[in-house]
Amino acid sequence: MGTITVGRENSTTIDLHYEDQGSGRPVVLLHGWPFDGRSWEPQLHPLLAAGHRVVNHDRRGFGRSSAPSTGYDFDTLAADLDRLLTELDLREVALVGFSLGTGELARYVGRYGTDRLRSVVFIESLAPSFVRSAENPKGVDEAAVAGVQQAILDDRYAWLDGLIGDFLNLDDYLGKRVSEQTVRALWNAGAEASPYATWACVRTWLDDYAADLPRLDVPTLILHGTADRILSVEGQGRRLHAALPDARYVEIDGGPHVQCVTHADEINRELLSFLGQE
Repeated sequence: MGTITVGRENSTTIDLHYEDQGSGRPVVLLHGWPFDGRSWEPQLHPLLAAGHRVVNHDRRGFGRSSAPSTGYDFDTLAADLDRLLTELDLREVALVGFSLGTGELARYVGRYGTDRLRSVVFIESLAPSFVRSAENPKGVDEAAVAGVQQAILDDRYAWLDGLIGDFLNLDDYLGKRVSEQTVRALWNAGAEASPYATWACVRTWLDDYAADLPRLDVPTLILHGTADRILSVEGQGRRLHAALPDARYVEIDGGPHVQCVTHADEINRELLSFLGQE
């Protein structure tokens, strides 16, 4: 376990918690919202067993990292990531983002390029844009973002129940692909997150990555579930593949939003195959 300092707010430093395990070619994991690095548990052992060095950090406001009231935009989150990669002097990195982590990944590439990267992986991607449009009718707009933020303010714990239900498609998969205990662990992680960070990160859904994606010039894997109720496969996965036609693109049949948990075997098989080839 380690920490790096990425800033200050008033009398305290802003510190990021990270774990740096294993040896070999580095894989850096960027977790989704509103969870933390522990959500990568289904991928951790397979990556280590395959001989990778795995760096897994908690985004500011989540997990064991500091929870300031600033910095919940992709420019700042990408700067935090750059500080992590620079301080650990990581090179030839496979950068793996899930959901909100894909926005962080795309913005990092847009701002800092790919000099430190060997490959990237988008799992349930926000890119190329989650904004509602004719090409993406299941996206969000200002009203939708405001509605989610208000629900968080009204009763964050009740809202979290519904969110996790849709994240995991519990009406289909509870007791089959996901246990009550795993649901409880995810709920606890979301509940432990900073209330402010949970609320503030919702604004990032309106970001656009048109200026970031053209800088992506390393091997790329895109994984998207066909049953994602949050980021639709039509509006997100397929559109990202159209923007990055040279990427390897795989749809996971029946995969919900948090398919790294429910469809871990399928995700791990594709991820390890890609990392072993690139």
